[in-house]
Amino acid sequence: MELAHSLLLNEEAYNQLGGFQKAEFIFEWLQFLEKLLPVTSRADIRENQKKLVEQLTSLLNNSPGPPTRRLVAKNLAVLYSTGDTFSVYQTIDKCNELIRSKDDSPSYLPTKLAAVVCLGYLYKKLGRILGNSFTDTVGNVLKAMKNAESQGRYEIMLSLQNILKGLGAAAIPCHRDIYKAARSCLTDRSMAVRCAAAKCLLELQNEAVFMWSTDLDSVVTLCFKSFEGSNYDVRLAVSKLLGTVLARALTSKQPTASTRHNFRRISLEEVMELLGTGFLRGSCGFLRASGDMLKGTSSVSRDVRVGVTQAYVVFVSTLGAQWLERNFSAFLSHILDLVSQSHPKAIQNQMDAIGCRRCVSFILRATVGGLLGEKAQITAAKEICQAIWKLKKVVDAAMSDSNLETRITTTDVTASQHVLVCALQELGSLIHGLGTTAAPLLQDSSTGVLEAVISVILHPSISVRLTAAWCLRCIAVALPSYVSLLLDRCIERLSVLKSSPEAVTGYSFAVAALLGAVKHCPLGIPHGKGKVIMTVAEDMLCSASQNSRISLQRTQGGWLLIAALMTLGPAVVQHHLPRMLLLWKCIFPSSPKDLETEKTRGDSFTWQVTLEGRAGALCAIKSFVSHCAGLLTDEVVQRLLPPLPSAVDLLTQLSSIYKSYGNSLKTPSTVYRHKLYELLAVLPPKTYEGSFCAILKELVTDLTVPDSQIDASTFLLPPLCHENDLLLLGPLLQETDHRFIEEQLLLGNSIAGGSLEYDPYSIYEKVAKGDSVPKPLPPVLSVISAATRLFGVIFSHVAESHRLQVLEQLLNSIKQTKGSRQQIVQLNVVSAFSTSLKHLANCKGSLGPEEVRRSALTLVLGALESNNPLLRCAAAECLARLAQVVSDSAFTAGLAQVSFDKLKSARDVVSRTGHSLALGCLYRYLGGIGSTQHLNACVGILYTLSQDSTSPDVQAWALHSLSLIVDLAGPLYHVHVEPTLSLVLMLLLTVPPAYAEVHQSLGRCLNALITTLGPELQGSSMTVSALRTSCLLGCAVMQDNPDCLVQAQAISCLQQLHMFAPRHVNLSSLVSCLCVNLCSSYLLLRRAVVACLRQLVQREAAEVSEYAVALVKESREDFTPDVNIREIGLEGALLGLLDKELDQRLCQDIKETLTHMLTSMAVEKLSFWLKLCKDVLAASADFNTVASLDTTQEEETAKVDDASVLTSDSDERFHPFSNPRWPTRVFAAECVCKIISQCENAGSAHFDITLAQERKQRDSRDDFLVLHLADLIRMAFMAATDHSDQLRLSGLQTLLIVVRKFAAVPEPEFPGHVILEQYQANVGAALRPAFAPETPPDVTAKACQVCSAWIASGVVSDLNDLRRVHQLLVSSLVKVQAGKEAQSQQYNESTSTMEILAVLKAWAEVYIVAVEKQKNQSDAHIHCLKTANSAEESYRDVTSSASGLLDLVQTDLGTLSKLWLAALQDFALLTLPSEYASQLPAEGGTFYTAETIENARPHYYNSWALILYATALWLTSTGFIVVDPDEGVNNLSRPVTPTTMCQDSSTRPLVKSPEDVNTDRFHLILGVSVEFLCSLRSDAAMENIIACLRALQTLFDVPWPRSKIGGDQELGVELLNVLHRLILTRESPDIQLAALEVVRLILFAAQEHVKEKRRSAEVDDGAAEKETLPEFGEGKDTGGLVPGKSLVFATLELCVCILVRQLPQLNPKLTCSPAVQSGKHLLLSEDGSRLVAAALVILSDVPAVCSPEGSVSVLPTILYLIIGVLKETAVKLRDGQLPLTVAASLQALKGLLSSPMARAEKSRTAWTDLLRSALVTVLDCWDQDGLLQELDEVSLLTAITIFVMSTSPEVTTVECLQKRCIEKFKITLDSKDPLVQYKCYQLLHSIFQHPNKTVSYPYIHSLAPSIVGKLQETEKAKPENAAELQVIQEGIKVVTGLTATAEEEHRAHLVACLLPILISFLLDENALVSATNSAKNLHEFALQNLMQIGPQYSSVFKKLMASSPTMKARLESAVKGNQESIKVKTAKHAKNPGKSSSIQLKTNFL
Repeated sequence: MELAHSLLLNEEAYNQLGGFQKAEFIFEWLQFLEKLLPVTSRADIRENQKKLVEQLTSLLNNSPGPPTRRLVAKNLAVLYSTGDTFSVYQTIDKCNELIRSKDDSPSYLPTKLAAVVCLGYLYKKLGRILGNSFTDTVGNVLKAMKNAESQGRYEIMLSLQNILKGLGAAAIPCHRDIYKAARSCLTDRSMAVRCAAAKCLLELQNEAVFMWSTDLDSVVTLCFKSFEGSNYDVRLAVSKLLGTVLARALTSKQPTASTRHNFRRISLEEVMELLGTGFLRGSCGFLRASGDMLKGTSSVSRDVRVGVTQAYVVFVSTLGAQWLERNFSAFLSHILDLVSQSHPKAIQNQMDAIGCRRCVSFILRATVGGLLGEKAQITAAKEICQAIWKLKKVVDAAMSDSNLETRITTTDVTASQHVLVCALQELGSLIHGLGTTAAPLLQDSSTGVLEAVISVILHPSISVRLTAAWCLRCIAVALPSYVSLLLDRCIERLSVLKSSPEAVTGYSFAVAALLGAVKHCPLGIPHGKGKVIMTVAEDMLCSASQNSRISLQRTQGGWLLIAALMTLGPAVVQHHLPRMLLLWKCIFPSSPKDLETEKTRGDSFTWQVTLEGRAGALCAIKSFVSHCAGLLTDEVVQRLLPPLPSAVDLLTQLSSIYKSYGNSLKTPSTVYRHKLYELLAVLPPKTYEGSFCAILKELVTDLTVPDSQIDASTFLLPPLCHENDLLLLGPLLQETDHRFIEEQLLLGNSIAGGSLEYDPYSIYEKVAKGDSVPKPLPPVLSVISAATRLFGVIFSHVAESHRLQVLEQLLNSIKQTKGSRQQIVQLNVVSAFSTSLKHLANCKGSLGPEEVRRSALTLVLGALESNNPLLRCAAAECLARLAQVVSDSAFTAGLAQVSFDKLKSARDVVSRTGHSLALGCLYRYLGGIGSTQHLNACVGILYTLSQDSTSPDVQAWALHSLSLIVDLAGPLYHVHVEPTLSLVLMLLLTVPPAYAEVHQSLGRCLNALITTLGPELQGSSMTVSALRTSCLLGCAVMQDNPDCLVQAQAISCLQQLHMFAPRHVNLSSLVSCLCVNLCSSYLLLRRAVVACLRQLVQREAAEVSEYAVALVKESREDFTPDVNIREIGLEGALLGLLDKELDQRLCQDIKETLTHMLTSMAVEKLSFWLKLCKDVLAASADFNTVASLDTTQEEETAKVDDASVLTSDSDERFHPFSNPRWPTRVFAAECVCKIISQCENAGSAHFDITLAQERKQRDSRDDFLVLHLADLIRMAFMAATDHSDQLRLSGLQTLLIVVRKFAAVPEPEFPGHVILEQYQANVGAALRPAFAPETPPDVTAKACQVCSAWIASGVVSDLNDLRRVHQLLVSSLVKVQAGKEAQSQQYNESTSTMEILAVLKAWAEVYIVAVEKQKNQSDAHIHCLKTANSAEESYRDVTSSASGLLDLVQTDLGTLSKLWLAALQDFALLTLPSEYASQLPAEGGTFYTAETIENARPHYYNSWALILYATALWLTSTGFIVVDPDEGVNNLSRPVTPTTMCQDSSTRPLVKSPEDVNTDRFHLILGVSVEFLCSLRSDAAMENIIACLRALQTLFDVPWPRSKIGGDQELGVELLNVLHRLILTRESPDIQLAALEVVRLILFAAQEHVKEKRRSAEVDDGAAEKETLPEFGEGKDTGGLVPGKSLVFATLELCVCILVRQLPQLNPKLTCSPAVQSGKHLLLSEDGSRLVAAALVILSDVPAVCSPEGSVSVLPTILYLIIGVLKETAVKLRDGQLPLTVAASLQALKGLLSSPMARAEKSRTAWTDLLRSALVTVLDCWDQDGLLQELDEVSLLTAITIFVMSTSPEVTTVECLQKRCIEKFKITLDSKDPLVQYKCYQLLHSIFQHPNKTVSYPYIHSLAPSIVGKLQETEKAKPENAAELQVIQEGIKVVTGLTATAEEEHRAHLVACLLPILISFLLDENALVSATNSAKNLHEFALQNLMQIGPQYSSVFKKLMASSPTMKARLESAVKGNQESIKVKTAKHAKNPGKSSSIQLKTNFL
């Protein structure tokens, strides 16, 4: 194929190829040429033009296929437009000649068609350059059309469209001729020709004025005719033509006088009249009403009506949203008039009426719902309301009129019903879409929406009453705050008007609909409403028999309410279950005998009531089973069962009852049947096993003797077919934008589709997706579908012998019927049997013996050859399921063989399509039957069928089946891939475009092939690259196909290719193809586009986005998308599409695509994304009535801020997004949050303004989030103050994130302030509306969170400024204190729980922050006090804000603490396991009610942790000492104090002592914490765990709780075990550190406890002998520790866990393994070091809790661990610092060694032994070879020193040990590292000072001489640097110290050694000037020391001076020099007295 890539056709390569490969080669070349020509230079083109033209024109003669001819034409046109045009006339003549040719043979046809196409493209591209030649051409083409067949007519029409496009106004002479030709084509037999003609006429009307002026009527009539018998594509094309022409006629300007003198402007009324005529009378003309029209029998054919409906929508869309806003009332009245009484013919029977209503609803939905923004929608809703009021008046007049004419006017009433139904549906849908933004509409009393809807509930027509109820439901879902209000109102009307039949049904419908809405309202309704409704329902059922006039209505109403009540779920229903079961029991006769007596009594009316009641009861139970599965315990099921047999008995008797009492019982008995079947289908089959036979009998009758002659295939079968197979059946079954109206064409002429009045019980059910109103089918049909479902269940559960009988019976009944009736029976039977196979496959059951299989097979094969394609499709699926259930390979092979044989012999389309699909389906369930010969046979047969060009249907089905096999045969298929691909390509290149269904199947085949090849497509071998090229070629052919669904296939094939071989897909052309189709009118194409985009942007978001913008900039003439990509990029276009799109799946994909784009590009294109979001959100700002600003508070100053905040940005003249809907705005707000989190991951500069500004200056392209802070705040503000509650929640969430992320960003211009401080007013203004009384609780709860975050963030330091926000929290607190009673009755009680807890949590957060700040500052204060005495003032400033914050909370702390405790107590009750349920307080807790306990739980889980922490802080701040003096029982009033835990009042002590109250509180906090930490869920929030641990820390920070836990060892151990588990399961260092802190405090408490016991024992037994003292502490006198009981053991476990986790080498088990022996030291992370240090601190405290014997047991472990850590982490760091762990281990060692236990007489000897071994271990560290270089000697020496200094002398004075220690010091003294020497001197200094001479003397004797020696050496080598100087100074200190401690006789000797050394350090005056810094310092140091020593040891001093004159001279000159320098300094001071103070400060500081 590479050879095809050249400018001229490579004829050499071409001639070597075989027949079909030539076609491929040509296509590849043409494709390449199409890309090459536009970019080739003109000169090159001119050079090769002649040859090229020859090559291209010669291709015309080669009978090119459709795609090839289009490319030839395009290339010729481009060639002439860029090269020379002089030979173009020859080409045109040649084409004309080819067209004129007399050759009519099929083989010559492609050449003729190619010539036609060629002309079209030449004229389109060159247009007027071709001068006048077009008249001949057009004439020639039109002449050719006279005897052309359908392909020819199709291509001619498209060609004429192109000619018209190219010539524009120049073509006027031909317009009439073309118009005539197109007219005839518009009603052509072939649908493709009709579509082409519509496109041609659409092009024509651009210039042909007569089409929308003089000939308008005939154009309109023509379009109506064209709709007759049309398909979906034709309706789409013609309605576009019709709508456009009419819109043009309406908007056209007066033309010039010369063109038309008789032109008249046409008015809107006339246009509407024209369309209305088509809608109402169809295509039978305006005046010529044919005979049957007059007789009133004919009804408009449905396709005309549907077509006209689409034309209405096109008409309005063309005129645009503004036009619709201006003319809405006229438009509305016309549309509603279509179903009014002025046109009784249109609605003469119910089916027509339903069809018309659907069309009208569709028009309104598509225009009002699709075009208008929110503001305009509200206006529209008001108009609709007016219309409802008008009709209401008519009805009232008719109803009240009591004179004789009433009979006449009742027809008005019934006729007005359809108008009302449409108006109410649209009103409901509008408000539903507006959501909470519709609030102003409902509050507007002048419109009276609610009044209007409620008043219509009493309408005499049942469908109006139902629709009004539905409309109320929509209002309730949109505005949850109205649910309770509406329920109350309806219930109240129900009781007042209980004697009016309309009121009873109407208001029952309304209540049921509202109950159905509750599950869509997260805030729910008050729990008590359920009780009220149950009572009303019972009352209605009980009083039904009192008044026969309304007994039917009351019965129906009562059961309807109960059934609807069930949807509220188990929490509500369980309270009413007994009453409901009782009613259920009573409604059926208790025994068969009673049923017999019933039958003999009564008349048709009583039976009607009885059946209605029983059907209602069945419905209620079904509703119960579906919605309250949780309550279906065995006991309840047992109570449900008794009435069932009786219900089934009645079912079997129905026909006889029906015979006895006549026709009036027909509908009630059908409904009863339907409801019983539905109930049985959801109950477990085991429960009614006894009735199987009776039920099956009835089912078989229902299926085989249908009452109706209705073909129900279109709703029975699609669920039983596989969704991919349904694609074969054309667009009717596919999802389209017009599904809502197209559905009626699907259902055959006798049904119009479902409608609410067929089954009132559907009003409370969940709606099927996509449909606005539930559309239950008529009872006759719904019974059949319920019967098929139930048959499936029962058949799969009956005995196998019984199955055979049933199947035989079904087969017989099919045989006995004839004609259309036979088909209907067959259809019902197959769908029932297919359902049963589905059930059998699910429960892995078997079908039964051979006979059963045979009957089943006969049944299915019969259907496989049915005339109904849908039935064939279902039968093929059924056959495959049969094979799956039998699962026997021989049987399956037999099935396949039957199909093979049939396909070989049969010639009829029906059996060939059915059996070919069966072959594919068999693969679906058996995963590729496994044998290759079977596969080969299948493929062979399907190849043959797919080339059968006589029948496109057979081709389409065979190819579809082939695609299934390719997809499912797996790797077996690989051998067939190449031939299949060639076949697919060949067909793509040859099948005419009119056969779209064949192309769609080809597309599925190609897709399956690409999937089968998969990642292999990346390969580079010849075969793979050939396959890849073929795939790409196939995609290119499909992309050019005119059918949109084929284009969708092409896109998904390219998507697959891009997934497997991304390098080989040309991304830029793919993206341009996607952009062009982004707004296609075909839903499936839009879905394919977005799905593809979603995949592309996951990998290459930036490229996709750039290509899209580049494409628009080049903007070829044929690309005019509806979306403005140029301004707002692809992202903006997608956002715009999201706003307009109604399909949920598509919206979801768009959101995901945008999210992927945002994640990968938001940081680079920050401004762009923020602007997009801002534009979307700002569009809502103009709609907002300025958020209500309550500035009447004390903040007069704030008025300016808050008002200006709202109106600052009014200069936006242009919005790229016009009125986006609220869901789009919510999405934009979510995007802002995502952008912030993306920036957070991208780097710190986004949150640091100084850094951001610097980097922005360096590179202006850089962009940082912090620079857009004002925008972020503004967006959050706009969203938070919107009308839509969801948007307010998103806005508050955004605000919260902004506050949290930017709180700490400092403001560089005002040091000490933060950047957010300037936005106080905005934050205040955004929060205030959320605290208004009418705000929903979820918004208030969110706002509380923002308030607390804002106060806690510390952004505002001035308390007066904080007060605004603080005031909001105070106001909420007041509301909380009001208690349960004051709660509004609008929502469920759990919402007030949510709000209260949110408030308490917010206060808790503020309190916690205030306390922490104060603590930090008091720490800082203490620090200041230590360091300075004048730091007071600065400290006061800092604390003012913290203590101020605390003061703010302090005023309410009394109330808060009680509320917090109450909330914790509630939480504690809620966490109790379910077995304690009986002990919970009956009326609920303080903040929750017993009934809503489940709903309240999540709110408690959400907020308990911070409340717990705050409570702990408060209790500890009072030290557990303060208890309200009056906090007795008298004060435990409901609202503000905790209920006492489940105690009965009689057993309660009257007043609790403070100690008891405290103990309760202590256990409450401890209990809640332990419960939480014990049962941690994996998703528990980190902050909850931390808060819980902090609360425990706080608790044990004060003595009283410590005494509680210290005294209760079991409690301590339990807590430690819980913490141990926490440390094991959570890796987070923060959690582990917090846990360790709690452990430390528990151990500390135990220590205190032991100390206290010891002290009191000593005090008591002061006189007694010490020996008899009992042992306190663990281990008593045996030293044993019991795991599980021992606090020490638990502590050790926990510490070991931490240490081994951080340093695995410590584990003795591991140390032996080779992995750890490498001996390398690990440097721990900072967190790791902190954890180890914390664990060591705890370890060193352990012995203090033990008895002496106990301490001996634990000591080895502790020593091992401490020394282990020392050993493992003592590594030299560069700067000579000690690692944190080493410092901690040394500290721990010191603590341990100085433990009193080491000296206690009982443990002393053991300790001594153990400590010696420990010392040996430390010494041994040194001797490991090869480690010296890393080990830090200093740390080890320090450890040795600690041993020497802290233990009793007997430990270290053992000679061998002492020698080794001294040895180590010797080695270290000789170290080359001055730092080590320095440390070594320091350590020796302390040892030399040891008071016990036996310890210090050996060291002095061994080491002092070498120290002195070293100092003497220094005389020669003066110190070089500060470190060496330090060493010398330290050495001198050691010797000086030694001198002081030495005995008298040795002292003189020492001084004599020291003085010469010191004097040698002195310098003379000259040397001093030039000396180094260190030498100078040494000189001064020596001088100081000499000055001190001289007077101390004067005798020795004098002696020495006398003996050495040089020394004396040296010393004297030094002293003299020193005095002079002092004089100079004092002189300087005198001159400059101001300096003295500062200097003094400095010295102080040192």
